[in-house]
Amino acid sequence: MRMIDTKQIEECVCRLARKACVRPTPSCLAALNEAARAESSPTCAFALKTLIKNADTAKKEEMPVCQDTGMSVVLIEIGQGVALSGLPVADAVNEGVRRAYADGCFRKSVCDPLTRVNTGDNTPAVIHYEITEGENIKVTFIPKGFGSENMSRIYMLKPGNGAEGIIECIVGAVRDAGSRPCPPVYVGVGIGGTFESCALLAKKALVRPVGTNNARSDVAAIEKEALKRINDLHIGCQGFGGDVTSLGVACEISPTHIAGLPVAVNIQCNCIRCETEVL
Repeated sequence: MRMIDTKQIEECVCRLARKACVRPTPSCLAALNEAARAESSPTCAFALKTLIKNADTAKKEEMPVCQDTGMSVVLIEIGQGVALSGLPVADAVNEGVRRAYADGCFRKSVCDPLTRVNTGDNTPAVIHYEITEGENIKVTFIPKGFGSENMSRIYMLKPGNGAEGIIECIVGAVRDAGSRPCPPVYVGVGIGGTFESCALLAKKALVRPVGTNNARSDVAAIEKEALKRINDLHIGCQGFGGDVTSLGVACEISPTHIAGLPVAVNIQCNCIRCETEVL
């Protein structure tokens, strides 16, 4: 049994938040550079190069890569061989968020849904826990902006809709979103499970590096076809038209009920931010 004080989780969340808010993931930057090289529209190519330059400046100056430093989403995998001491995990996570957003001068965007009164420190974070094997704790921090989050959708399809129905939902969500989620987008998709677990699958899909495919060939085929059809929409970078509307589509899948086919589409803007650390 390994003892871990939740102060370590607090420090970890603080570090990850400080990093994530000022730099896109390496796979995001690689995909943006590839998109800029492949783009035939001069306007979209210019816009893509501007996004890349912005990301480079943000990293050098340690400033937010986007003014929307998001709602803090934290994925925590806790090994069964870990014994925790100190504050409750949620309190430790929120203290880490509180410190990072104050120290980094990041925008505090969390408020009461009815009164719209800001909480003032970007807490509470949205925390998802998972118990795993081993004696480690894996922490993933995602600052999720709401220009893209607002464009996300969940569908409760009939089993007979099959793969084609799933693809139509993915493409339809991006078509309906248009330029609002700041394309080129990264599309996380959850397939199966229940209403709520499907949405979490879609969020977890966004943690995957851009350009990777699901290990299952039938799921990978959905990813590839959906990406092709999305780029055929020609919404383009920032809605200017062009060849690249999406950097990638990532699907995660889970068994579901015989009577249903839940599909969740969680859209991420061009600024893919995610940091992970293992304690």
